[in-house]
Amino acid sequence: MGSAPVVVVDANVLFPLTLRDTVLRAAAAGYFRLRWSREILDEMERNLVATGTMGAGNAMKLRATMDQYFPEAMVTGHELLIEELRNDAEDRHVVAVAVKSGAQLIATNNLRDFVPLPEGVEAQSPDEFLCNLFDLDPDGFVALLQSQSADLRNPPVSMEMLLERLDRVVPEFVQAVRQHRSP
Repeated sequence: MGSAPVVVVDANVLFPLTLRDTVLRAAAAGYFRLRWSREILDEMERNLVATGTMGAGNAMKLRATMDQYFPEAMVTGHELLIEELRNDAEDRHVVAVAVKSGAQLIATNNLRDFVPLPEGVEAQSPDEFLCNLFDLDPDGFVALLQSQSADLRNPPVSMEMLLERLDRVVPEFVQAVRQHRSP
């Protein structure tokens, strides 16, 4: 896969369970180098609790697990960059993390809030992002998804069920996976 790109993952990509699991597994497999900040994880945790998706204790545990498995992902010292950025004020902290970490990409569902961006930084939807990762190694990515499906045992989740869940949030990616898997 060559030199893996540095990617800041926005809170809204870390919110949906199945998407978060797929993205984190792709990072763990070396498809990209994951970056985030305390603010990004605060927002993810806050929204998981506010929507009733998770209780506060489980959201804290999830965050601690993410920090444990991806200690290199945490970016600090980006705060001084926020003021000079010109994208939507509420998402400037995300762009500042990208600039500070040398990220080439921000994966986010709020593309309209990430204009303009500093030169060398691009924003992509999670669908486009996963499609691009998939194109690097289709067989490897299918194996990653099969492993994800196999790991989900309570209740069991078949590969098809996993793809159905992902299809709600990243339909083009799922279409690419299905086309690759069909003879």
